[in-house]
Amino acid sequence: MRLDAMYQEIILDHYRNPHNKGLRDPHNAEAHHINPTCGDEITLRVTLEPAGGDGGRLDGSAVVRDVSYDSMGCSISQASASVLTDLLIGRSVDDGLRTLDAFTVLMHSKGQGEPDEDVLEDAVAFAGVSKYPARIKCALLAWMAWKDATAQSLEKEKEGAS
Repeated sequence: MRLDAMYQEIILDHYRNPHNKGLRDPHNAEAHHINPTCGDEITLRVTLEPAGGDGGRLDGSAVVRDVSYDSMGCSISQASASVLTDLLIGRSVDDGLRTLDAFTVLMHSKGQGEPDEDVLEDAVAFAGVSKYPARIKCALLAWMAWKDATAQSLEKEKEGAS
């Protein structure tokens, strides 16, 4: 099987069988993002907890305990949200941000990037999407919503501490 065909299968599988879809409580923050170019929408919730679960502060070492979402749109935006949840749940915020950075670099590679499968896992399937500028926003929609919700959650923590 060609690599492109395998990547298409990964995207279609996540589209048909989305992981962690459906908004869940409790959550620390929620973000709603829209891609006005094509009409994709996502509402994403993030639940963070202090590293070690010891009631400490939320910071970059905090663990992404849950990510849930409700969305509508194309197969690329839907599959990307599903892959995001698989990659980020259980990891630290700092690890999540590094993964986001790697995915963003891949999306802006214009099909020339060499994605790190150890970091991106199933997200490498979106390498072909980077060849189509109009589709990059679709793939990044959930990731930007996660970044926004995570930033809101960390900001709430700072405000509560002051």
